[in-house]
Amino acid sequence: MPDPKRPRAFRLQDLNLGEADATGDPRAPVLIEPARDPYEAEVEAAMATDAVGAQEAAVEVAQKKGLGRRWFLSWTGIFWSAAGGLVAMSFGLWLTRLVDDLFARAPALGLAGLVLAGAAGLALLVLAGREVAGVMRQSRIAGLHIGLARARESDDFQDARRLVRELSALYATRAETALARDQLRDLALDIVDGRDLIDIAERTLVHPLDLEVRQEIASAAKRVSMVTAIAPRAIIDVVFVVAQAIRLIRRISTIYGGRPGLFGFLKVLRSIGAHIAITGGMAAGDSIVQQFLGHGIAAKLSARLGEGVLNGLLTARVGLSAMAVCRPMPYAVGRAPGVRDVAPFLFTKAEAKG
Repeated sequence: MPDPKRPRAFRLQDLNLGEADATGDPRAPVLIEPARDPYEAEVEAAMATDAVGAQEAAVEVAQKKGLGRRWFLSWTGIFWSAAGGLVAMSFGLWLTRLVDDLFARAPALGLAGLVLAGAAGLALLVLAGREVAGVMRQSRIAGLHIGLARARESDDFQDARRLVRELSALYATRAETALARDQLRDLALDIVDGRDLIDIAERTLVHPLDLEVRQEIASAAKRVSMVTAIAPRAIIDVVFVVAQAIRLIRRISTIYGGRPGLFGFLKVLRSIGAHIAITGGMAAGDSIVQQFLGHGIAAKLSARLGEGVLNGLLTARVGLSAMAVCRPMPYAVGRAPGVRDVAPFLFTKAEAKG
């Protein structure tokens, strides 16, 4: 039998000091399950809505069934590919005829047209490269999020060290993260527990970014609520709310390391829409009653004030969904914020006026 007096080592976070185990010994540790964001599954599902992730998932399923690798190409994809090819060929023929006509009129005009066409083509290639890089970077962030969630759940030290290294490389050009990256590089050599390393990375590297994102959400919600309350026309409300939502999503993606162009922004927008649809528009700690309580109280005082509070709540909700799908790692040390956490003024002001 093992010696009960033999010393043992435990992590402090694995001890439940307020309870005893089933044996009745108050000194015996009670192990608890690692914390996990209750909406983590929904976040990962929203991140997997892009075409690349869907194709990889389908290929993985086919390989598990012994079907081998297949090309998943729908008739819709064939149509748009063919239509895009025809449009590109038409544009190329039009540009060729234009340059030929310019050369027919005067060699100088033809040369000028050829130079301008070359400059436009070069700019188009640069823009296309930026779009591809932005989409790949956003996919990389989504892969980091899912990988870190799985590594923490399985407490895989090798994967945790590799993914934390990739997380640090994501912010290699950000001067404000230099101290946190240096600390992680030193700690990765000493810590032998994958879950602890990921938690430290969240505290030191990602938590300061969370604070910046929460400030952006609060500022956007405040601007939307104020403009809606004083705007003389409903069309102004709609345009301003949409513009602020687009600006907020791009800003959150940039803070977390993304560089969304047009297609990258559409990819993030698609993931946000999937996240809102899956979670039903609620984050942890929120409910429909809580989100619309301030609107109901404010609407009794003023219809415009009520609309302002409601638009502010919706803006905050969109910001929280963007925060969830753009964050490069899951919530483990702390819980995901709710609307009341990022925009408490939408509730306190309405309640005070009520």
